[in-house]
This record gives sequence, C-alpha cells and structure tokens, in this order.
Amino acid sequence: MKTSELVILLNEDGAEIGTADKATVHTTDTPLHLAFSCHIFNAGGQVLITRRALSKKTWPGVWTNSACGHPGPGESMEDAIRRRAEHELGLELRDITEALPDFRYRAVDASGIVENEICPVFVARTTTDPSPLGEEVCEWQWVDPAALHSSVQKTPFAFSPWLVDQMEQWSEPYGFETSVR
Repeated sequence: MKTSELVILLNEDGAEIGTADKATVHTTDTPLHLAFSCHIFNAGGQVLITRRALSKKTWPGVWTNSACGHPGPGESMEDAIRRRAEHELGLELRDITEALPDFRYRAVDASGIVENEICPVFVARTTTDPSPLGEEVCEWQWVDPAALHSSVQKTPFAFSPWLVDQMEQWSEPYGFETSVR
C-alpha cells in the first residue's frame, strides 16, 4: 500500500502550521506550503532544464528548472532535494547550495489550479546525464545559462512561472553560474 506524501503548511510569516496530503493540497485554493526548486549543473557549466510531463496536474508540457519538490515533515531541504533528483531524474547530486533563500511565488495554471509556495531555490552539481521518470519529465536538455536566461526573457510563456520569476531575481545572466563551475 502506497503511503501518502505530506507537505508542510505555512502561515503568511513562513512558520509551520501543520501538514496536508500532497495529492489533495493543490487546488483552486491551495494553502501556502513549503517547497524547493533546484538548478543542476554539469561539469561543463551547463544547467539542466526539464519539460514537465504532459500528464502533470499543473503546467503540463512546459519547460522548467531541473527539479522541484516538497520536503516532508522532519526532512532537511538537502535530503529532500537529493530524494527528488534521484526519483525524478535518476541523478546523484553534490555541492547543494542555497541560491535564493527567500523565493516565494503564487501562480494560477490555465486549469485554475494554484501553486502557492515558499520555495527556496538551490543549485547543485552532477557528473552524469539524467534518466528521468516519464510521469515527471518528458524531455530534458543541458543548456548554457546565458541562453536559458535569454530564452526565458523572450518567450516566458514556454516556461514555468516559477522559473520566470527565479530568472528575474538573479542578476543577468543567471547570476550564480560561475559559483558552480
């Protein structure tokens, strides 16, 4: 029997106020909860972008950062990032570093489903190519950070709203690229 995955609910100040089943939390009235985004770099300084599976509940088929997820109750962000990277992408990560600790966003998908997250952003490195889980990722590509920044500026509709917001908060292009090489 599959156990439910819990997300951590937060008040407006970011304090934990409880948990909810991940499968039921994302609705047209999604409560504020804790999440993370991670941008994964290879040895050549390229960043991994992924295209969300067409079966995803929100933003199906859009390009986004390398991996996203939710830490479980009592789970560290680093452990949650490693868990999701292994599950979604088949990747082992190293050098996980917080890049945008105060990132927060709220976005409404075309279907009306709301994302409402305090979502610290991390960068990490890997030495292998991904082997993604099809129910999570339908395509992936290693790209030059400056090219990604330019693409997001020119065609924001092709990317997840959280990636667009993250790109706007980093200095051009991508701000952290030299720190992970």
